[in-house]
Amino acid sequence: MENQESKDQPKPTITVSILVEAPLSTVWDYWTQPKHIQGWNFASPDWHCPKASNELQEGGHFSYTMASKNGPEQFDFSGRYTAVVPLKSIAYTMDDDRNATVTFTELEAGIEVIETFEAENQNTLELQEMGWQSILKHFKAYVESQATAV
Repeated sequence: MENQESKDQPKPTITVSILVEAPLSTVWDYWTQPKHIQGWNFASPDWHCPKASNELQEGGHFSYTMASKNGPEQFDFSGRYTAVVPLKSIAYTMDDDRNATVTFTELEAGIEVIETFEAENQNTLELQEMGWQSILKHFKAYVESQATAV
């Protein structure tokens, strides 16, 4: 009975955010298109995202492979979309049953991307926050470098 009670307790949530200096349509496209996801979806420079698939619609599946550049380590980050509001928000459930939301808000200085997710129980909250924030930093750098190169 004790295990059931702990399962029913809400998971802690973590929120990370970043301001991206690019048009909303560009930020949305770079967040959702597999060819762009592969360019930014990793937490550190010694990792990369060699494969990404994305069926961006409610009930649609996504899967992003994150892999070490210099070793055999890799894993898939995947799940199903529970809600998609184009240019505004995305909600999804990861394959391990954790929920997450991403919102895109137009501000004067750019697009604020806010990601809130339920924490897992294998890594500390601080480590998870650092990892997801690092991915957002890579996203910002990728979008801004690509947008100015066009």
